Amino acid sequence: MSVPSVSNSITVRLELPGRTTAVSELTSAVERGGGLITALDITAASNDRLRVDVTAAARDTGHADELVEAMRAVDGVEIGKVSDRTFLVHLGGKLKIESKVPIRNRDDLSLIYTPGVARVCMAIADNPEDARRLTIKRNTVAVVTDGSAVLGLGNIGPLAALPVMEGKAALFKRFADIDAFPICLDTQDTEEIIRTVKAIAPVFAGINLEDISAPRCFEVEARLRDELDIPVFHDDQHGTAIVTLAALRNALRVVDKELADVRIVMSGAGAAGTAILKLLLHAGARDVVVADINGVVHSDREDVRDGAHGHLTWTAEHTNPRGQSGTLKDALVGADVFIGVSAPNLLQGKDIGTMADDAIVFALANPVPEVDPAEAGKYAAVVATGRSDSANQINNVLVFPGVFRGLLDAAATKVSEKVMIAAANALSETVSADELNPAYIVPSVFHPDVAKVVARAVADAARAEKEESDS
Repeated sequence: MSVPSVSNSITVRLELPGRTTAVSELTSAVERGGGLITALDITAASNDRLRVDVTAAARDTGHADELVEAMRAVDGVEIGKVSDRTFLVHLGGKLKIESKVPIRNRDDLSLIYTPGVARVCMAIADNPEDARRLTIKRNTVAVVTDGSAVLGLGNIGPLAALPVMEGKAALFKRFADIDAFPICLDTQDTEEIIRTVKAIAPVFAGINLEDISAPRCFEVEARLRDELDIPVFHDDQHGTAIVTLAALRNALRVVDKELADVRIVMSGAGAAGTAILKLLLHAGARDVVVADINGVVHSDREDVRDGAHGHLTWTAEHTNPRGQSGTLKDALVGADVFIGVSAPNLLQGKDIGTMADDAIVFALANPVPEVDPAEAGKYAAVVATGRSDSANQINNVLVFPGVFRGLLDAAATKVSEKVMIAAANALSETVSADELNPAYIVPSVFHPDVAKVVARAVADAARAEKEESDS
């Protein structure tokens, strides 16, 4: 059973009798119902009544309703307004646009708009590079989705995807002071997505593709990278890959193993899985086996042989050096590392028990991982998930703000494997040797240095790469 979470938090305004035990009766009712009270504020009082705002975390919406009824059942309680705190946070959206300069009088208007702005327009027409200096382009990223693969929600469309893209933009601002804007496209046609993003690209210094389903996401990203002069980054692929590589480097330090020597088994051959695979291979991994819904990917498998899925063909050609076949559980026997970016509850603790000594398990399916982390922890030396309520959360927010901050600072035009590995190395190094342990292989998303360290490493790598190409 899931535990109460702030994401299912409610605030209930109620009145109750002024008797001595009334508040404790109320809190006990919530606790008996499996809720967690996080705040209790008395907002008004009279000789015989109290008005109280009770904030409680629930497991889900149905459980929240049960907690309200448990409060109502307390003798003398009258329920007033019930507010869902998550919905309150989202009221009116999470973003706004503000002018950086005041418009107080005609002089200000003449400088900011006509006629003064015309001189700036002509300067950019004469030298387009000046747009980075004289407009929002220098610090603005587009967060682009077609709504086809949103979080764990699936194909919910562009309008329903907007709250997630707003949230992403808010994280850009909070962690890297980047002005990001959500762009939710009402099309899932590959060519139309590419054409639209190219058409709006002049405003932005970078494109963050988000929640676009495979295999369409591969072509969208590849084509936009080739056809635009600004960096294009699919966070579901490359953000996940960078933070996974960083976490794996530190997990291997914990168990004293080397990337080139370990046997890695991956579950998931979609966007994230393919990107993780490619970055691991580029970083020096040599023995990787990938499994998907049809079992281990190998060159003799019918859906690989027919070439209908190009990314599976590529995977078969670059992995599975021992020619394994069969199921995910078959491949897991004797493996050093498991990385899951697939589906919930595929494995049990006993399956992890078939792995090598000092095994590493990254069960990243969200919100329910491939294997229960507590069960995996009985057999593995290091366990990580994508969840915030477990140790070692593999979270893209550790990566994408710093990556884009570095790309924008370097005025980069692309994102290469060298840049991504530089980001992974920088992230892993924020955990010092004195801090490293099986429950702490990645820093907190609120670690004050993460975005800065990653940004500096990315900017240095991007500038060095640019100098190499220019020489």
